[in-house]
Amino acid sequence: MQTSPDRHEYPAHWEADVVLRDGGTARIRPITVDDADRLVSFYEQVSDESKYYRFFAPYPRLSAKDVHRFTHHDFVDRVGLAATVGGEFIATVRYDRIGADGTPASAPADEAEVAFLVQDAHQGRGVASALLEHIGAVARERGIRRFAAEVLPANNKMIKVFTDAGYTQKRSFEDGVVRLEFDLEPTDRSLAVQYAREHRAEARSVQRLLAPGSVAVIGAGRTPGGVGRSVLGNIRDAGYSGRLYAVNKALPDGQKELDGVPAHRSVRDIDGPVDLAVVAVPAEHVTEVVTECGEHGVQGLVVVSAGYAESGPEGRERQRALVRHARTYGMRIIGPNAFGIINTSPRVRLNASLAPEVPRPGRIGLFAQSGAIGIALLSRLHRRGGGVTGVTGVSTFVSSGNRADVSGNDVLQYWYEDPDTDVVLMYLESIGNPRKFTRLARRTAAAKPLVVVQGARHGAAPQGHAVRATRLPHATVSALLRQAGVIRVDTITELVDAGLLLARQPLPAGPRVAILGNSESLGLLTYDACLAEGLRPHPPQDLTTAASAADFHAALSRALADDRCDAVVVTAIPAVGEGSVGDAALAQALRSASAAAPGKPVLVVHVELGGLAEALSAAASTAPQTGSDNPPRNAPGPAPAAERLPDTEAPEGAHLIPAYPAAERAVRALGQAVAYAQWRRDAAEPGKVPEYEDINERGAAALIDGLLARGQGLTLGTDETCDLLAHYGVQVHRALPAPTPDAAAEAARDLGYPVALKATAPHLRHRADLGGVRLDLADEEQLRRSYAELTELFGTPEELRPVVQRMAPRGVDVVVRAVIDPAAGAVLSFGLAGAASQLLGDTAHRLIPVTDREANSLVRSIRTAPLLFGWRGSAPADTRALEELLLRVSRLVDDHPEVVAVTLEPVVVASHGLSVLGASVRLAHPPARDDLGPRTLPAY
Repeated sequence: MQTSPDRHEYPAHWEADVVLRDGGTARIRPITVDDADRLVSFYEQVSDESKYYRFFAPYPRLSAKDVHRFTHHDFVDRVGLAATVGGEFIATVRYDRIGADGTPASAPADEAEVAFLVQDAHQGRGVASALLEHIGAVARERGIRRFAAEVLPANNKMIKVFTDAGYTQKRSFEDGVVRLEFDLEPTDRSLAVQYAREHRAEARSVQRLLAPGSVAVIGAGRTPGGVGRSVLGNIRDAGYSGRLYAVNKALPDGQKELDGVPAHRSVRDIDGPVDLAVVAVPAEHVTEVVTECGEHGVQGLVVVSAGYAESGPEGRERQRALVRHARTYGMRIIGPNAFGIINTSPRVRLNASLAPEVPRPGRIGLFAQSGAIGIALLSRLHRRGGGVTGVTGVSTFVSSGNRADVSGNDVLQYWYEDPDTDVVLMYLESIGNPRKFTRLARRTAAAKPLVVVQGARHGAAPQGHAVRATRLPHATVSALLRQAGVIRVDTITELVDAGLLLARQPLPAGPRVAILGNSESLGLLTYDACLAEGLRPHPPQDLTTAASAADFHAALSRALADDRCDAVVVTAIPAVGEGSVGDAALAQALRSASAAAPGKPVLVVHVELGGLAEALSAAASTAPQTGSDNPPRNAPGPAPAAERLPDTEAPEGAHLIPAYPAAERAVRALGQAVAYAQWRRDAAEPGKVPEYEDINERGAAALIDGLLARGQGLTLGTDETCDLLAHYGVQVHRALPAPTPDAAAEAARDLGYPVALKATAPHLRHRADLGGVRLDLADEEQLRRSYAELTELFGTPEELRPVVQRMAPRGVDVVVRAVIDPAAGAVLSFGLAGAASQLLGDTAHRLIPVTDREANSLVRSIRTAPLLFGWRGSAPADTRALEELLLRVSRLVDDHPEVVAVTLEPVVVASHGLSVLGASVRLAHPPARDDLGPRTLPAY
């Protein structure tokens, strides 16, 4: 690679893999002197029309001078980027810095001319839009704030690339040329455009994997058994709707079929396109297979082969090489070490997995990073009797294995608009990009429920998962996920419990719960469970053990008609009915009553009533049609209830009633649904980030630039901290050093009595409980006496580092912190000060930027929040002033990514106003790229 002839080395951090509009991938990288031949070859494949649009005149070939100019860059004032597929250029973009007169210039000139050229065969794939994002990020990094482009009026495609980007721009027309000028500072619209393009591209890339028109299983063994042969049989037996091929290089000459499937020795021998390849060969042979697939035009891979990052450092490097190699050809990968994928849509019927049985079609999207957990989830979702009962169908299933490429983020992009998926269940052992996951989860949760259980919560991620480390504890990450609308559960049992309810029933309008049933004891257990989950249950209604199906119908109908009820839990014990006929009658009664009031959820707590649970779950949308003498071969579990009890089948579109074997499980699922429904209502009015007229953003930026000029990162001194915070309207009480008693007395006279004397040594700072603080010192005599006590108890002034501070009005002591986490991004935290809150972990968190509604909820979300609102007769604290402080700190960190840590401790919130008594700020140069930068695929 070329090295810079002047100031800068080759900028390797500009290299990136991107997903294009059609779901394929391309690599973007700087153009170097080594690319001369590639550039010439690329230009020869561009049409005369495209060349004319680029150079405004016929330009059949590049001269040697052109080639030199377009391949020699200083990576500062002259930069060229190329998009490549298979190592060859498919598009280029370059900028040249210019001065006010339009001639070449160097910094501090902040404008540049930009020009694109896209190979005709790749136009319409979104290549130019991706290149614009990346060249814009490069330009901002090099101090360029504005692009100018001259385009022929007939070049509508390129004009659209610029105008659709969302930047603030102006257009002029002169001498037959359209001149576009636009600022490169990201705007709300440009970010929205970028996220929308990211969504479409990544969703399309997953759709190509889950709904291929043709599949080749590479590594299908010649004899029965083995991974490849098993996957081939599973695809065939599921009734896959597309073209299926078996590939094994060891096939004897003349063998044309394998298990009735067309067979070939190489994917190259297949006459026709192959959309998806399932790779089941030993790891040492995968590279050869990927090359063959890439050259044949395969769009994606499911790699079930093991022997990668899960096996150690050597395997991790092999995994990196696999991803790089596949992306070279524009392919995406599920895996390696993957269990596979399933799509139950009748248009696809794909079971490219190791699961021998296909789940019934349904409305749940299921993602698992572990194959074993994926099997367990499928089994629990479809098991009859015992635990969670009844059949709830799956739309699509993805088990990502080491998730070296396609991750949960990509699948969320697909499920967000997938019409076949109503509920998303995810088992995650690691989150590679929590910031992006939170953003996608918030959007998804606003449209459909997203339930997540995290494995490896108290230790490192599985060895096969290469993810960025986070300094945040698991509890904080969980809190941030809940803030984004994610329904966080702790076990796969709870995952399925919640999924069943959300897939089968409407969301509750509130926390009021009616309880009715034929067991007083079971009703009381349900009542207690509701209270424990923060619900508001009505007293249980005991129908007695003599209750008939008609009694249940009448009681449920009354409860659902009651405006004071938001949900109903029905409890039932075996005495309700013996055998399947009684179960069917009760199920029909409950479904009939529920159908009359479809806007309220109904749950059943049963005790060993397998027949009832199956009857409640029977529905035409998830069970086989009655009247068929031959049930599907792949139906999991016992025969569906609808086959044994056809008279109890629910009408098409009717809500299924979920049944649970324990009151606690049913109520916990209901509590999660209530909280999620409230989040949906709140998310409809998300609040806003307020503007404050006294914030001096430019003054703060100038101060930060000056401070960072000293070095790479630093913790600010007291005066610098106070100055920076003052630019954002945060006033810190002065604390004057008191190295001697006389200095303490002089400081007190400057500040005015009464004062506080504090030891600021690290082991005593913010620990009033240790006795290192003396308050309300009214005069010099009390001050000197307290000074002597502190030095006698704790050591010399040099050890204590005492300071004197004017007394603030009494109130509630709180702590406000903001930190930039390398994975999660900027996080604002709040809690009460003191050892008790620290021991209990009573701290709440929100992602920055924080809105006014989020600041309001942040203050109220800690367990000790009542202390701020007049607990036990105390004066209520000024929570409005506290919320404003939180918003100002959020603005500071959001406006200036160089501010990587802020701590305000303590903050005394009085009845009127508040006082910031201590503050610290840390600065560092921001990373070259962040989540606001151009779209990129992870490079682990």
